[in-house]
Amino acid sequence: MPLFSVLDLAPVCEGSNATTALHNALDLAQHVEKWGFSRYWVAEHHNFPGIASAATSVLIGYIAGGTSTIRVGAGGIMLPNHAPLMIAEQFGTLASLYPDRIDLGLGRAPGTDQLTMQALRRSLSQEVGDFPRDVTELQHFLKEPDAAQKIVATPGAGTNVPLWILGSSLFGAQLAAMLGLPFAFASHFAPAAMDQAIEIYRENFKPSEQLEKPHVMLGYNVCAADSPEEADLLRSSSLQSFVNMRKGAAGKLPPPIANFEATLSAPEQQMLHQMARCAAVGNADMIEDQIKKFLKETEADELIIASSIFDHKARLHSYELTAEVAGRIN
Repeated sequence: MPLFSVLDLAPVCEGSNATTALHNALDLAQHVEKWGFSRYWVAEHHNFPGIASAATSVLIGYIAGGTSTIRVGAGGIMLPNHAPLMIAEQFGTLASLYPDRIDLGLGRAPGTDQLTMQALRRSLSQEVGDFPRDVTELQHFLKEPDAAQKIVATPGAGTNVPLWILGSSLFGAQLAAMLGLPFAFASHFAPAAMDQAIEIYRENFKPSEQLEKPHVMLGYNVCAADSPEEADLLRSSSLQSFVNMRKGAAGKLPPPIANFEATLSAPEQQMLHQMARCAAVGNADMIEDQIKKFLKETEADELIIASSIFDHKARLHSYELTAEVAGRIN
């Protein structure tokens, strides 16, 4: 039976602010915990006016402190922005406060633009080959320390926080398979390499202390409402946001507008059409059919649901309908 989880970027809506976005994130987490979702993940992004999850580990602590059973984690931490020891200490602290509830997804993208990346790192000397080394260094800090180990993460050592590899290309699939870690693919916004990445990961997976067999989590957009027309309208907010971001004009999450796709150029419509494979939009029956089809095609072990909707109550209702569908599927 596939698991259903939540991916939240703590969207800041037009006319609102980060305080409201963060409070809404906790409210959503408390609801989806009650509705039976397995995980609640927030993601590291920087210099985006519409995303309030930049201080990812801080937000995870806020969410975990306001819930009691749901697993809370990063989807993900952009490891090249940080020293592995610092992440081990941050997530070791979280794991010490909330045992057996913290997950750590790791990505190698900057989660921002080049200028902001320089402000974060001070140095841009990192190379692609540094990421696997940093992942293994982080693993080392989270394990029980050796007797002769001179640097110990405190908290961190011995917590064995579960690590995940995130990706939108084949690189992450290869690394996750090699290290025997669960793999989360960002199909909700970059589906092009999804099928090949899943195949590479499953065929090359090597069992590890953390994981005996492959575990594939796929990003999936859902916009559910009581009617197809309402769902299409609500979905226009996230589509506007995505198109604006691709144009280099990222801003706060805009309110929905009718017939948005009709205003787009042919290349923009094609871009959104490619994303449609990894999305379910409509009423409960419609999204059930779409999710079942996607699960049959991919045999995913877990879907992590992104639902970026302008009105918070409508967003809650979308996840509630998704939970009902998940219950029928399972």
